[in-house]
This record gives sequence, C-alpha cells and structure tokens, in this order.
Amino acid sequence: MNRLHQTLLIFSALLASWLGMQAVHESGHCLGAWATGARVEWVVLNPLKFSRTEVADNTRPLVVAWAGPVVGAAAPLLIWAVAAAVRLPGAFVLRFFAGFCLLVNGLYIAFGSFDRVGDCGEMLRHGSAVWQLWLFGLLTAPAGLWLWHRQGSHFGFGAAKGEVNRRVAYACLIVCAGLLTLGFVVGG
Repeated sequence: MNRLHQTLLIFSALLASWLGMQAVHESGHCLGAWATGARVEWVVLNPLKFSRTEVADNTRPLVVAWAGPVVGAAAPLLIWAVAAAVRLPGAFVLRFFAGFCLLVNGLYIAFGSFDRVGDCGEMLRHGSAVWQLWLFGLLTAPAGLWLWHRQGSHFGFGAAKGEVNRRVAYACLIVCAGLLTLGFVVGG
C-alpha cells in the first residue's frame, strides 16, 4: 500500500505542478495586462493545449510579456515560503512546485530566446536584450533545482522506502483534479 500512495503523490504532484505552473504564469500575464490598462481577451489553460493569454489594447507589451515568467516564478516561491513558515504538513509539495516553476520558467525564457518562441519573441521584439533572457534563466533554473535538493525522502525515496504522508498524497490528488477541471473550463 505504501507504493500506491507514493505513486499517487508523485504523479499528482508532477501533473499539478505542470498545470499550476501554467495557471500562475498566465495569471502573471493577466496581472501585467490589468496593471498597464490592457484588456485580457481570453486565457487558455486547457491541459491538452499550450497555455496562453490573449491581450488587447496592449500599450506595454514588454511589461505584459515579462509579467508571466516573473510572477510565474515568484508567486510559487512566496506561497511555499508562507507554507514553510507556518509548518504546513504538505509544504514540501509546495517547495517542489516552486522549484518546478523556477526551473520551467527559467528554461522556457533562456532557451526560447534562440527560436524567439512565445513570450521570448515578444520580449525581444519589444526591447529586451537576449542576455536579459539568459540571465533570467541563469538565476531561476538553478534555484529551482536547489529547491528540489534533498526532497526525495518526502516523496518516499531513499530511507523512506516508499512511505509518504497519505493525507498529503490525497490532498495533492484533489488539487490536481481541481486544476484539471479549471483547465477544461478556462479556455477549454
């Protein structure tokens, strides 16, 4: 039974991290748009598609483009820090999520600069220098890996021998289901 809960925790944490990362990243674009007076036309969070935010009347495209990865990296870090400070039993999952968001946003911006894909193309077209995108990746991706360091035992690896916090595993599954539902509702 230990391995079942371990598997449940690992797979739901991975899927919830991917879906949550997209939701937080796109929320950053929305916040950037609203803060600069632009209008959010729609957001796509469908888990079968790549997430995106369409903005109209965008007079500050550079702010809106950077807001996605900046909020997408900073917000999960802040959420984990609060959870760790109050000693939430599942704080390790939020640490994993923060690391995931830092890593994915960092790699997306750094390596996306080569093909000018998505946000990277917007950033470069509107005045960001390529070194700024690389610097963002250089700062965030290793920080994400650092957050993952020595977290394996919480996920049942090593000396834990498959033993995980069952309540956290089920809570993670519920969050994952909620994010899947949100994804199909928002721009589905």
